[in-house]
Amino acid sequence: MNFRDQIIWITGASSGIGEALAYAFSREGAKLILSGRRAGELERVRQACDDASDHLVLPLDLAQYETLADKAREALAHFGRIDILVNNGGVSQRSLVKETSLAVDVEIMNINFFGTVALTKAVLPGMLERKSGHVVIISSVVGHVGTPLRSAYAASKHALHGFFDSLRAEVWQENIKVTIVCPGFIRTNVSINARSGDGQKHGRMDAAQDAGMSPEACAAKILSAVASGREEVLIGGKEINGVYLKRFLPTVFSKVIRKARVT
Repeated sequence: MNFRDQIIWITGASSGIGEALAYAFSREGAKLILSGRRAGELERVRQACDDASDHLVLPLDLAQYETLADKAREALAHFGRIDILVNNGGVSQRSLVKETSLAVDVEIMNINFFGTVALTKAVLPGMLERKSGHVVIISSVVGHVGTPLRSAYAASKHALHGFFDSLRAEVWQENIKVTIVCPGFIRTNVSINARSGDGQKHGRMDAAQDAGMSPEACAAKILSAVASGREEVLIGGKEINGVYLKRFLPTVFSKVIRKARVT
């Protein structure tokens, strides 16, 4: 891997996969922009990274996507360029469609999709000008399949695939790469922070999540995929087989997912 002196911007960097990516990239000699809503936690992560003084904490809220162009200007004023943008920030869901308010659907789409798109559009012109860059999207297995209790979350991840597959087809001649990462169950607080039907936090660690791959192991696989320029990578345990079952035996998948343990 050759990430030394690369400027890498990571959203959702205060915990989970984003935090693990920050440590992994810093060990490779990258210079980081660490973003998320919790400035104190971002600072904690920065201090724990290798060469802490090389990194910038830049708090932001993806839901306020109209502010992200200004955040990009701050990042560029500090480092002069962005080599790799890791769109990791997002929020999950644990609620049935019939119990989920439209406001929660909108919030999830704003954070997971529109915030990610807005930040990418703010960074993209500099990459196009330099004819160099890499956009990484942390999607999910549910970017390929829909499961119970994840309707808006699955919709937001499906939307990311459509948008960034299109972007890849547009910018490949400009030497800009797009990698979509699809984790399955990773042992993070994503289920604890997930939205319930009324917008409150789910507040519980799902058994499947708790038994999942460690964020450190996931981060190592992501770095490998980014270094090799993979267009898409599935990361997880047996749950990733659902993507192939849906692709090749959709009727069977439909029957299986009705009774699958997704929490």
